[in-house]
Amino acid sequence: MNKVRDDAAEAVADIPDGASLAVGGFGLSGVPEVLIRALHEQGATGLEVVSNNCGVDGRGLGILLAAGRIARVTGSYVGENKEFARQYLAGELEVELVPQGTLAERLRAGGAGIPAFYTPAGVGTQVADGGLPWRYAPDGTVAVASPRKETRDFAGRTHILEHAVTTDYALVRAWRGDRHGNLVFRRAAANFNPLAAMAGRVTVAEVEELVEPGELHPDEVHLPGIYVQRVVRLSPQEAADKQIEKRTVRA
Repeated sequence: MNKVRDDAAEAVADIPDGASLAVGGFGLSGVPEVLIRALHEQGATGLEVVSNNCGVDGRGLGILLAAGRIARVTGSYVGENKEFARQYLAGELEVELVPQGTLAERLRAGGAGIPAFYTPAGVGTQVADGGLPWRYAPDGTVAVASPRKETRDFAGRTHILEHAVTTDYALVRAWRGDRHGNLVFRRAAANFNPLAAMAGRVTVAEVEELVEPGELHPDEVHLPGIYVQRVVRLSPQEAADKQIEKRTVRA
């Protein structure tokens, strides 16, 4: 029942080349920075990542991206990373763009054992009709395009079939957690971290505050420990290292 690992390096040591990863975070909020850095040092490559976004230059998943460790990304927003755009347009990276709510539900469905679902999001666009460039060729032509999706009408409205997402591993960050893997997320960090954790077959959680079993009230637990296999306790310095994606101040 004690799922705590000595450090992040031990927690990600067995992630192999070509593994699929669901990674939590929203912008730079709730990103498992320590686990990502440990994975970068570990050296795994050819990774297939499912995450809302791919970090920014020099932070979050942007670290793995810049090192050429990511082969494919499934996400909903990629606008803050110049290296991401360069690799995608140069044909070095395969990218599947998904409507944000659909991505969230695909992760949740995977964790809940639901293989697929219908949604109206994307009907009448290339999301449904196919043709979105997943990978470019070096000469700028489309090498791989998204396929057309199955449709069905419910109550007179067209919906498209979306498949659930499950991954080999998941990396998430929690505000508080116990040794059994029960997790509590704080504010915007709760957007994608619980869903990513559900989708991973082996979920690794870095926690800012580690408490003993029984200290978390059942009503405040956002993710039960059944979904978590490994827990890493952050140092005070690691827990405090939080970046703001865009800082806005008054004149």
